[in-house]
Amino acid sequence: MSATTYNGYTNYETWNAALWIQNDEFLYNTAKAIVEFAEPDCTPIYNWQRFIRCMENGQRFTTGDGVRWDSAKINDFQMGALFEEFAEELS
Repeated sequence: MSATTYNGYTNYETWNAALWIQNDEFLYNTAKAIVEFAEPDCTPIYNWQRFIRCMENGQRFTTGDGVRWDSAKINDFQMGALFEEFAEELS
């Protein structure tokens, strides 16, 4: 994994997205459902991308702090690792 600079994450945007997903009940349950109902061969990064699409479809384009879920600044690999943790919790 790359060097981290913001509370264990690459940058503020990645940290903020992960923080919201882990601490907002709706976002957390959405992320867990994406992992739970994913095809067996889905990659964690693909599940993160599916989460982004769910947020867009629900017209929730940003975190509560205004960071866009689809921000190019968000580190997809670190968010994939978060979704991998969710998958491990389910197994």
